[in-house]
Amino acid sequence: MARRRRRGCRIQKSKPTRCIRTRGKKSDPHRNPDDPPRRRANKARGRGTYENDRPPVLGMVGRETGWACFRVCVDTKEETIRWAVAGETAEEACIFTDENRSYLWLENEEESRTRNAIDHSEGWAEDQDGDGIREVHVNTIEGIWTSLRNRLRRFRGVHKDHLSGYVAMFELAFNHDQITPALLQRMCGA
Repeated sequence: MARRRRRGCRIQKSKPTRCIRTRGKKSDPHRNPDDPPRRRANKARGRGTYENDRPPVLGMVGRETGWACFRVCVDTKEETIRWAVAGETAEEACIFTDENRSYLWLENEEESRTRNAIDHSEGWAEDQDGDGIREVHVNTIEGIWTSLRNRLRRFRGVHKDHLSGYVAMFELAFNHDQITPALLQRMCGA
């Protein structure tokens, strides 16, 4: 019995087409100055606030437990962050932050929480006790931020009024590997 020999693909290559320029280039001025092109995304500089349509999300994660907590805030002022951090962390917690001034209240003498800050202009992590292990870093929460951004990117923009719901669903999915009947009962309040 003779074997059949396989031949390659018989699809012909497409013919080259002539390029017709339908879009403007970056250097070309817009044709109608009364109708400017739409702006894409919110490119406002500086820190986001709820008023400028860029509400900040405050995130905390336990280094030992891996449990994460996220809160959509109105702004990044000290009073707002103090309320969220004090409500979600233990009194004797050691908190690792960046050099944001909003966390300076953690360095007060009457505050039982301790703060270790990393200055990103000097490096990504710091070894404070000299044992060769860089224990002061915020890489744990930075990695979680990447996951949150990737989750929100699917929706191609979320309205600020609904952002807290999307963040809460991400928090639920991050903290629970499986949705069990016991978890559903706790969610429903039964």
